Amino acid sequence: MRTTDFSAAPPQAQGEALFIGATHYRGPRALLSLLRPYLRMVRTMKRMDGYRWHKVYRQGPFTLGTIAVFADRDALLRFARSKAHRDLMCWMTDHGDRNGTAGFIRLFDAQPNGYSNGAWRAEGNEMAHIEEFTPIGSEDSGAPVHRKAKS
Repeated sequence: MRTTDFSAAPPQAQGEALFIGATHYRGPRALLSLLRPYLRMVRTMKRMDGYRWHKVYRQGPFTLGTIAVFADRDALLRFARSKAHRDLMCWMTDHGDRNGTAGFIRLFDAQPNGYSNGAWRAEGNEMAHIEEFTPIGSEDSGAPVHRKAKS
């Protein structure tokens, strides 16, 4: 069901700002030396007001990424200014490509509305579908969710 109330949903659905990033590390030695400052940064992030959830993903042998959700963009940016995060970014970039060879960061803002069902629905506990998909492009209304029954 369409909703703007995610108060009953898991923490990652309650945030309004999402961070996704990844770093390609130089190799095993860089990954080992990353461990201590990374754990310090994660502890800091989890204690910060506005933190909602994060997940680490692996891509290839030496690329690690993070997806993190915060209550709002200000909370995300306050974390970016934290000493633990700054220290990790300096470790990554201050020595040319000694520790890593590539990286990216993207920030996304949640739309005010979305979808929830069942126990995660704040307006009721029902499991139900929407009648129409959200319109795309120049559509005035979306296509029906249910297909017409074959006769």
